[in-house]
Amino acid sequence: MLVALRNVGFEFGSRVILENASWQIQPGERIGLVGWNGTGKSTLLRIIQGEFSVSSGTLEKARNLTIGFFNQDLMGFETGDSITSVARTAFERVLELQKELEAVTLDLEGASDQRLLSRYSDLLHEMEALNGYEITHRTEAILEGLGFSTSDLARPYNKFSGGWRMRVLLARMILQQPDLLMLDEPTNHLDLPSIEWLERYLVHYQGTVIIVSHDRYFLDRMVNRTVELYQCQLNSYNGNYSFYEAQKAERRLLQQRAYENQQDYIRQQERFIERFRAKATKAAQAQSALKRLEKLERVAEVDSSAARIRISFSVDKTPGKVLCTLKEVSKHFGPLTILDRAQAEIMRGDKIGLIGANGKGKSTLLRIIAGTESFEGSRTGGHQVVSSFYAQHQLESLHPENTILEELKGCGSGKTELELRSLLGCFLFSGDDVFKKIRLLSGGEKARVALAKTIISRANFLLLDEPTNHLDINSVEMLVDALHQYQGSYILVSHDRYFIQQTANKIWEIVDGKIVAFPGKFAEWEIWKASREQQPAAIQAPEPPGDPGSPSGPAGDKPGQTRENREARRELQRHQKKFRELEARIAELQRDKDLLESSLGAPEIYADKPRFLEFEGRYKEALERLETMTRQYEAVFQKLLEMESGLERG
Repeated sequence: MLVALRNVGFEFGSRVILENASWQIQPGERIGLVGWNGTGKSTLLRIIQGEFSVSSGTLEKARNLTIGFFNQDLMGFETGDSITSVARTAFERVLELQKELEAVTLDLEGASDQRLLSRYSDLLHEMEALNGYEITHRTEAILEGLGFSTSDLARPYNKFSGGWRMRVLLARMILQQPDLLMLDEPTNHLDLPSIEWLERYLVHYQGTVIIVSHDRYFLDRMVNRTVELYQCQLNSYNGNYSFYEAQKAERRLLQQRAYENQQDYIRQQERFIERFRAKATKAAQAQSALKRLEKLERVAEVDSSAARIRISFSVDKTPGKVLCTLKEVSKHFGPLTILDRAQAEIMRGDKIGLIGANGKGKSTLLRIIAGTESFEGSRTGGHQVVSSFYAQHQLESLHPENTILEELKGCGSGKTELELRSLLGCFLFSGDDVFKKIRLLSGGEKARVALAKTIISRANFLLLDEPTNHLDINSVEMLVDALHQYQGSYILVSHDRYFIQQTANKIWEIVDGKIVAFPGKFAEWEIWKASREQQPAAIQAPEPPGDPGSPSGPAGDKPGQTRENREARRELQRHQKKFRELEARIAELQRDKDLLESSLGAPEIYADKPRFLEFEGRYKEALERLETMTRQYEAVFQKLLEMESGLERG
């Protein structure tokens, strides 16, 4: 056992964070700490670290336990040293040994002394035992894994932006290899490649890890235990986030039933006491019933604030078929090329996830599409396209003296104050929070207000740059639900893979200055991407079908081809056509499934048992059809890879 909380209580003023809470943290566990925003997850990590003292109960720690705590407060650190030097400070003992070895070496140059030689030998032995000669290599490997280039390693720490500084401090903490590593939102400043690298690293981490994160994919892949902070208690689940979610739903149902049954019992006993307490023959029984009620351990009602609130979009106009066309688009920042004669087209109904590493130009491309960034080439907007752009720089357009509620009222959405307050609740503004002035909000709070304004804009084309950055898991789910219902089109940039998988029907990636479009979901793109990386350079898997550069087949046979080659190419074309048909069918089935899923959650259907059973049956059928079609899709995709490889070899 590394840490044990036994019947712990903790309060901030009148606000109770923990009450009789218990939790044992064992060696080798990878734990996801979850709970609604504001319940006190970060505070609990600070209690474990020792920054706060418990007000009741006990906190026990193993002897000589080392703890690393990665959190946003580390941003106060400042230095002009190189990022490699900053990260290498993790090896405190090795750096001390290096200095001592240098001093002993200088002394030995002046005189040969047996005591000095013995000390020198001891120092060398300890240095080797700590792998001290490898710290530079290990530091550089970690930094490069987190997205730094080789040329960055010698740059001063204070020349980097906040997000990149957090990566340096994360690297330092990883290199320290504490017995207990606590990570509070570690993926907030990481791009997709860096998140995937961190996942691979943490899977093999020898110590115990506690993670607070709003990234469901990250939690599902990383943790083998989920601990929820709920109603001032700590509830443990032996599985990842998806397992916790399913088990949580069952527990909530059982808890609500137990609460309702207990309330019925209490009402019966109270009626008995009220009726007979004045009767001499029944007074003793009434008194006994009263004592039983006083000793009764009350079951808490399920927190209704956790109920899903539906966010709704409205669209005023239906746009033309083509929303935006980019032709021969080039964009350079000095010697850095972002786009080079790139082509792209956004159609009505497209829901595009724009992904890739930081610095590839995702936000720049969004601004080009929005018409707010200069470039070479042409951009043509579509008929009746009404766009709304959410990005960090949009925060400047907020009116500082407005309250949050006034800011949303000024959008002309036509929504009532009650509807606006419900919407703000989804974005973590509850109660009197809606009357806060914009100028008093933090950067994250302003970002949530700007996102709420985007949602009620009635636009038919949304451009969303990292919309989930300041949302908790439950708010992300609400945004996903809203985008499922949205009748317009959108393009979004996000490093949250769950969010992309749930919302995008097409994936865009900027590769070598070109826009590579994949017509499918994120999970399908991952399979396609992995298959390309596994192929030798000369036998690459096909490009995404139906997009520029794809092997959609030549217009005619090439001169000098053998009859077998011509037949093979025609067969390839037939399979590509079938592949596109399957993709279209899968997209259609996915839409049907999503609609049925939404219907099952509608109160009017849920309350009507015959209709609910009918929709449930249709939903199961849709799932089965989707699974069957997906298997066919994967088989045809694999066949395409084999055929393309065969033609390349031929």
